[in-house]
Amino acid sequence: MAGFDPAFQEPGSTLTEAQLRASVRAATGGRDFGLHDSTWRSRFGNATRQAARYRAGRVLVAGDAAHMHLPTGGVGLNVGVQDAMNLGWKLAAVVQGRAGDDLLDSYQAERHPVGTALLTDTRAQTALITTFTPEGLALREVMAGLLARDPALGAELATRMSGLAVSYPPAKAGSVPGPHQLTGQRVPDLVADGTSLFQLLHAGRPVLLVFAGATVPDGTVAVARGLGIETHQAELWPGHEKVTAALVRPDGYLWWASDDPAGAGAPEILRSLGVRFA
Repeated sequence: MAGFDPAFQEPGSTLTEAQLRASVRAATGGRDFGLHDSTWRSRFGNATRQAARYRAGRVLVAGDAAHMHLPTGGVGLNVGVQDAMNLGWKLAAVVQGRAGDDLLDSYQAERHPVGTALLTDTRAQTALITTFTPEGLALREVMAGLLARDPALGAELATRMSGLAVSYPPAKAGSVPGPHQLTGQRVPDLVADGTSLFQLLHAGRPVLLVFAGATVPDGTVAVARGLGIETHQAELWPGHEKVTAALVRPDGYLWWASDDPAGAGAPEILRSLGVRFA
């Protein structure tokens, strides 16, 4: 149980069980449900900070080491897990000599803006949750009404809070020629060779998907296999039926895609990624 009670806002003081019961009664209209013998009580604040750089040479930061904020809703946990997923496969590739050191620079480029957006969101939540002025209460009432009447707005905020709305900019110009409009977006759990795409990603390697009705030349499959990338036949991507082939990164984001049924240029693009998985 967590909450905010303006009656008990003494920074650094111990939260007593009597105060906890009083807060519960205030929230429920007079009932504390017989609360007793609580084993862990603590306070948290809304200090908001972000590391200026997520990498300094051999030192890299992620999760709470990279960003701190009001913990309401657990959004920082979602972002921290994504930090680790983004960094993990890149760090492994560099340490094992399968990619150049510059691959780690993309961690800063991709994840720092996500952390910045996280702090904006949690500051907005702080303002809504902790306000008890007439103006603040009016704003909260307006927001609650909008969310109740507009499911699309609620869905948009939910995907934003969960981290599922995160997308990354295309790779640097020249490294992946002509990025597809979907490049950098999170790929849904598609069905590939009768199984879950997310299940295939458990191996920690990219997956090359060839969608129904399309073919990829044997030469492309051979290049992919040489890089440690498996190829799988996939069902159509709902809403993006024109996509014929897609390369999904180990963290579930789209690395490359094509609308060309012949898969032209795929071998060169695969080699240009600058990282091997075998």
